[in-house]
Amino acid sequence: MSILVNKNSRVIVQGFTGGEGTFHAGQMIEYGTNVVGGVTPSKGGQKHLERPIFNTVYDAVKETAADVSIIFVPAAYCADAIMEAADAGIKLIVAITEGIPVSNMVKVKEYLQYRNSRLIGPNCPGIITPGEAKVGIMPGFVFKKGKIGIVSKSGTLTYEAADQVVKAGMGISTAIGIGGDPIIGTTTKEAVELFMSDSETDGIVIIGEIGGNLEADAARWVKVHGTKPVVGFIAGQTAPKGRKMGHAGAIIGGAEDTAAAKMKILSECGIHVVESPAHIGKVMHDAFASVTKS
Repeated sequence: MSILVNKNSRVIVQGFTGGEGTFHAGQMIEYGTNVVGGVTPSKGGQKHLERPIFNTVYDAVKETAADVSIIFVPAAYCADAIMEAADAGIKLIVAITEGIPVSNMVKVKEYLQYRNSRLIGPNCPGIITPGEAKVGIMPGFVFKKGKIGIVSKSGTLTYEAADQVVKAGMGISTAIGIGGDPIIGTTTKEAVELFMSDSETDGIVIIGEIGGNLEADAARWVKVHGTKPVVGFIAGQTAPKGRKMGHAGAIIGGAEDTAAAKMKILSECGIHVVESPAHIGKVMHDAFASVTKS
């Protein structure tokens, strides 16, 4: 079992014929993802990567019964692409695009409240269920099938966490890169809730960073509702106050925004906190072993 995507997911690519869309769609197809087509306005009726091209998401859904879309359109048009996908009935929308204006994402966030669509991202690496579907830009070979779920703000640290978990003799059920922008679709807490409810996920890794309160919200939920071991890492432990570090959302604005404060909250909520991503695999292995013995 997995969360959000699996071998039966029917994926379309918005921005299918562009450079990024072409490259990553090809990688997704090679991985085995069920890519059923793509969308590029004015190119409908043609084929690309041996898949049909449609002018609109509505046409693509009508012809292919797609339920997942991944978006590679430029930042200026990405908000419209997300809303178009939601209007067409796409259940899971993965926005890889970075640099979307915050004002545009405010509109998207409000718009999606009234649609039956979940957004992953933007500015994210996507989501992968090893051996079944890769809807994103992550290196698929790093992820081996297993029972540890990963939710991360950072793309590269998603890959590092997966590698550490695999090296510790475990594998990944699903890994989600939620994105590091100030306004995103699926939060850390929402992803953790999905993993807690998944019968094939036995443990959860949370990768956070300075800025915002997503990790604290998730930790407090885990304290009350958690039934599985959770390991947490917060990036930006040496970041000075007021300094943005990489992601647009990674800026310390309040007392709970620092790495030290977040690590303290996670620890107080029963999460196994590590100071280095190199320790994620061993700590998860030990935490899981402790649970199974008790």
